[in-house]
Amino acid sequence: MRLPSKTLAFLLNLLLGGAWAFVFIGALSALYHYADINWFYALASALIWSFPGLFAVVFLEYLLRGFERNEAIREQTRLLKEIREALERTR
Repeated sequence: MRLPSKTLAFLLNLLLGGAWAFVFIGALSALYHYADINWFYALASALIWSFPGLFAVVFLEYLLRGFERNEAIREQTRLLKEIREALERTR
């Protein structure tokens, strides 16, 4: 992924990794905590406990795609300006 700064890329990837860790830790802790009661209840609670982490993952991926889309638009704008300047020189 190409981001404007390496610091921003590092920070977003670090947060994304933390969000995935939060998903797995939440799911595993709920699974182990409620496994003695009922397996269905344990799986349902693992899914529910992983929702905040999944929300963070989706939000961070949305941010990353937005930065990538912004960079693609900048590149397209630069190319369109070059084409326009080339057409104006040929007239």
